[in-house]
Amino acid sequence: MRVNSASVNRPVGDGRTRSPGPSPPPSRSPLDKPIQYLRGVGPRRARLLEGLGVRTVGDLIEYFPFRFEHQTRPQAIDTLILDEPATIVGMVESVRCQGQFQSSRIKAVVSDGTGSVYVTWFNMPYLRERLERGQVLRLYGSVSSYRDQGQMINPRLEWLDAEADPATWDYERLTPVYRATAGLTSLQIARLAEAALAEALPAVQGTLPKALLDRRKLPGRRAAVEGMHRPRDEQQWQAARERLAFEELLLMQLAVALQRRWAAAHARSVALPSSVEIDRRIRRRFPFKLTAAQDRVIKQITADLARERSMNRLLQGDVGSGKTVVALYAALVAVVCRTQCAILAPTEVLAAQHFAGIERYLVGSRVNRCLLTGQTPKARRDRLLADIAGGSMHLVVGTQALLESKVRFHSLGLLVVDEQHKFGVAQRAALRASRRRGPQPQQVVIPHYLVMTATPIPRTLSMTVFGDLDVSIIDELPPGRRPVETRIVRPAEEGRAWAEARRRVAAGQQVYVVYPLVEESDALNLRAATVEVQRVDHELLPGARVGLLHGRMKKEEKQQVMAAFTAGRLDVLVSTTVIEVGVDVPNATVMIVQHAERYGLSALHQLRGRVGRGRESSICLLMTDSRGETANKRLQILCQSNDGFRIAEEDLRLRGPGELLGTRQHGWPEFRVANPVEDVDLLMQARDEAARIVREDPGLRRPEHVPLLAELRRWFRDKVAFLDVG
Repeated sequence: MRVNSASVNRPVGDGRTRSPGPSPPPSRSPLDKPIQYLRGVGPRRARLLEGLGVRTVGDLIEYFPFRFEHQTRPQAIDTLILDEPATIVGMVESVRCQGQFQSSRIKAVVSDGTGSVYVTWFNMPYLRERLERGQVLRLYGSVSSYRDQGQMINPRLEWLDAEADPATWDYERLTPVYRATAGLTSLQIARLAEAALAEALPAVQGTLPKALLDRRKLPGRRAAVEGMHRPRDEQQWQAARERLAFEELLLMQLAVALQRRWAAAHARSVALPSSVEIDRRIRRRFPFKLTAAQDRVIKQITADLARERSMNRLLQGDVGSGKTVVALYAALVAVVCRTQCAILAPTEVLAAQHFAGIERYLVGSRVNRCLLTGQTPKARRDRLLADIAGGSMHLVVGTQALLESKVRFHSLGLLVVDEQHKFGVAQRAALRASRRRGPQPQQVVIPHYLVMTATPIPRTLSMTVFGDLDVSIIDELPPGRRPVETRIVRPAEEGRAWAEARRRVAAGQQVYVVYPLVEESDALNLRAATVEVQRVDHELLPGARVGLLHGRMKKEEKQQVMAAFTAGRLDVLVSTTVIEVGVDVPNATVMIVQHAERYGLSALHQLRGRVGRGRESSICLLMTDSRGETANKRLQILCQSNDGFRIAEEDLRLRGPGELLGTRQHGWPEFRVANPVEDVDLLMQARDEAARIVREDPGLRRPEHVPLLAELRRWFRDKVAFLDVG
């Protein structure tokens, strides 16, 4: 039995009839029609599609295939090759149905005169009423063997006209493959996309100026959208993809350029100049010499603070590089200049950690500082709010509690935000809301803005997600920080790994044990922290003092457990990834990560950064039973490198920007087509075009730019209030 190459075709619907249902509400454009009212959808499928972000017909038209299968011309059944994909055309000789509904199995025998194959469809009950003896089918799928005869399992299919000239069946094509969801297959989505295109493709309007399209030799938007769903060949698909990716990147860069221009024209901050004496007094607070990288970044920040143009800077630094010290330096400059500083952290654990570090450095200082979180008692909270409003509280560290309307700063000069992408969209929109009228009409005074992140951000991603920020990088670890040894631990090696942990505990050192889940799940065969804590306590590390920390605990419980571990009253902390960012326990030297294959590389690098913060050598043990090639490659990268930027680049390549930085919560629209890693050249071109457009038409009021402005507003609907034009 032989076979040749692969391919796919346009999918066939499920054949079910539906009642018309309620009439759709009137719409100005077929693109705005709710997806429920598209033929073949209905309420149940509308709910499934909404889970994919598809709410309107226009959304479905922009729900593009993530890959294509190449369906070659049909071949004779007697030429099929085992385990290779193939296209065949044959007649149904027999059909047999077994089971009911979603556990159904439909078997058919299809022949073409040269031979026959068994064809089986699992869990496709709608085919029961559609398949009949004598029909001509075009099938695409992988060929296997059953009773020494060829077999296809769940092949793609379409019905052909049995009376037509067989020469019309002899063609090849690309077939789209869509990201599916439970209850909605790629084939079904493809059928619905075809219906959407038939109904609404003529309504797709161009956004980019014609002169730009001509200059860059790009197709129109309507042709590009159709080319993404129905390409004649791979070249047409590549051209369509490049055109749509360029448009997404251009919109992103336009938003960045417009925001920068607006801020330069309308926003100012209080100048916070430093001096040699101020620098000397601040450095005297630190019982160590700052690194050259910290000195370089401080020079950049103080230069920004000294101007009335608002600082808008991203401070990147790998785990343990000393970002908090740099942020405190900037905070003290603001305080010396008689303004206030707020440091905002995403969790109470991290806020408390920041405040504890600041307290160590400011012992005996006249700088008034406080910690304000949701757990601050009301009486103390009221006193702190009064001090903040009156200006006598100089430095405030807190969580999102600082964003509440009751918190009024007297003169907020600097806002420091740690791990900004950990905040929700609405919270981030309020971060810079502490603004007041400036001396000039239409001018506002806002605080200087410093964002910190321990997630090394590749340059291509920083140009998009953090495109409106200047970037500073601390690329040097403080003296004495040792690289963390990282090992992959297979099930057969776990005994030795736990023995190493016991040895470390006996030597007075501390251990983290991290699990991906809080509680065990029937859906996932994974160990969970609340269950395994007993096993760690009694079997794996007997005699150790073991604590449990996870996100579902009450805030005061989490604080108590973390304080006990920090103070050395616990030897082992069993936790979820709530300890990923900011926890600083120098005596912790072992990080054990269970089911390590379940995490992204950047998340694992963050976890690894919780150890290696003291003088003792530290290890990170990545426990996994996965034999997958991709998972092993990813974990090997961690074993080979402590370079956060290399790891972040690899994570971005493997998982995409949404996974790396949580951009779904970042306030930016999701890229549907563009990829910052693959499309670096397009990104640079888009940045140049955006700069030119904003330079020539800063209000986007020229007729050729009006569609761009409308698309920007549509793109950023329900997102952060980012556009200040028009």
